[in-house]
Amino acid sequence: MLEFEDQPCCPVSRDWVNSPSVVVSGNLEAPKNEGKCEDSDSPVTKKMKLEPEAPAREVASDVTHRQSFDKQESGQISPTVSSSNFTAEGLATVTITAPSGAKVVDVYRTGAKCVPGEAGDSGKPGPEYHQVGLLRVKPGRGDRTCSMSCSDKLARWNVVGCQGALLMHFLEEPIYLSALVIGKCPYSQEVMQRALIGRCRNVSALPKGFGVQELKIQQSDLLFEQSRCAVQAKRTDSPGRFVPCGAAISWSAVSEQPLDVTANGFPQGITKKGINNHQARSRISKVDLFRSFQKLLSSISEDKWPDSLRRQKLETYQEYKEAASAYQEAWSALRRQAFGSWIKNPPDYHQFK
Repeated sequence: MLEFEDQPCCPVSRDWVNSPSVVVSGNLEAPKNEGKCEDSDSPVTKKMKLEPEAPAREVASDVTHRQSFDKQESGQISPTVSSSNFTAEGLATVTITAPSGAKVVDVYRTGAKCVPGEAGDSGKPGPEYHQVGLLRVKPGRGDRTCSMSCSDKLARWNVVGCQGALLMHFLEEPIYLSALVIGKCPYSQEVMQRALIGRCRNVSALPKGFGVQELKIQQSDLLFEQSRCAVQAKRTDSPGRFVPCGAAISWSAVSEQPLDVTANGFPQGITKKGINNHQARSRISKVDLFRSFQKLLSSISEDKWPDSLRRQKLETYQEYKEAASAYQEAWSALRRQAFGSWIKNPPDYHQFK
């Protein structure tokens, strides 16, 4: 972590790690004593916020990492971390110097909450804080949602494909990603392999065409130009904290509608008056994707429909999804053998026609 404000929980010193008497709560949402560590005598605070008059670069310069970081042209510390810096459990132990001069040991952590039914994190100091391999929900900070974490979704796609259930009606076998490229950031090949492939490696009894893929995972040496680190390097005179943008852009190679730009869940430009209108839906919402599927069906004569769509009368989105029997069989096997706590949306969410 490049700054104290990026840490979702209290850093720990080597003395604390080795002391059996230290108890650290794993509840990141507790408002009580939010600005203090459990050890009241500790010079290190739980979260260091930038004062309005203190530029971000000043806080960043107070933290000296004892890892080998490359220098960018701007002089900022580059967030490149080799996999050799990670423990066997896949967590990087980092020794830094706090502004007070205290030596601090910590790990790369996530604020993402474990799904109900999972064992949960231990909350112990240092590298034992997290339990790896658990299912989590987004976002890392803020209120819990029903949206599974990105790595969980990618791991699922690596077994059942990224085409979804509807498109599977027209395919002989699923569509898999062949490679994944991660931008320049703290990185561990071991962690990526475990998160996206290793957790599902022993899943068996999958229908024909489905299987756990050996996804090629690589890291780029290019830093995302709109990343926090890059933006801070360009705006060294801007005071205060940098807040992530609430907009999302999805692109597809479809000439009719290549871009979908949303802000806080609604297409850009939508006013409060138009929220209940169909124009307020994202083009990649479940409803709009289902409309595209229905449009495809209407362009094909019924006698040429796949058998999975002709065996029974289907009406709702949920019924069309469940009729993709091979996909549902694969997803059931994956859930049963690896992802038993995966969150399911309430059934009525999918009962639209």
